[in-house]
Amino acid sequence: MSETQGLPTLTQVQLLPDAELVLRYKTGVENFDARAVRLSDAELDTAFFAEAGVGTWPCRVLLGHLADAELAFVFRLRKVVAEEHPVLEAWDEGAFIDCQRMYGTPTTGTRFPVGAFVAAIHTLRLWTGAWLESLPAEAWGRTGLHVERGEQNLRLIAQYATWHLEHHAWYLNAKVVRLRGPA
Repeated sequence: MSETQGLPTLTQVQLLPDAELVLRYKTGVENFDARAVRLSDAELDTAFFAEAGVGTWPCRVLLGHLADAELAFVFRLRKVVAEEHPVLEAWDEGAFIDCQRMYGTPTTGTRFPVGAFVAAIHTLRLWTGAWLESLPAEAWGRTGLHVERGEQNLRLIAQYATWHLEHHAWYLNAKVVRLRGPA
């Protein structure tokens, strides 16, 4: 049995009909182990060795990354619908991760509350999910040009955003189990 059993794949998400995709997108933070927001600062800031199989980022950094990614995805989704073939900017997630002041770390003396990261994701997902449900079918084919990945339509961006959160939620939950044991 693989250690990554249950890890969602992008292909699985891409096979979903639009209505199911939006439902999965809106579910969002419900994929998180609820104990993640109750971890101590020491637990939130615990990094893992790659050999642990749960990803190396501390939970605080992972949740901050997910909030930043959500902001980027929502902006891309909205640009594709509002503008004619917009340019979709990339962002350097590594620079955000490496910036010691982005999510708060013990070395900076500032630890940002992970509940705020989760609340931002939750709010953006509910708002954007309702908006996606309101769109006519033809909107799903609207396109933009991602500077690194090329042509992308609304459906592909929504699929990737949905998968991205579920993928990282799997790792977050695996970290929580390592820190606190099974739920």
